[in-house]
Amino acid sequence: MNVTLRQLRAIAALRKHGSVTRAAAELNVSPPAVTLQVKALEDQLGIALVERSAGGMVLTQGGMV
Repeated sequence: MNVTLRQLRAIAALRKHGSVTRAAAELNVSPPAVTLQVKALEDQLGIALVERSAGGMVLTQGGMV
């Protein structure tokens, strides 16, 4: 498993801001880049870190740790 610093920063910014758009702004990347990093981290860890809906993403219990 190769968790990257980008992936950890993406999930940390998402947790801090509660918004992919605001997380992306903090990281100076596009919102899709944040989404891709979070998805890659989920795939590597084998757990859902966010719950996706039409209203955006909300961290799951696993994403809060």
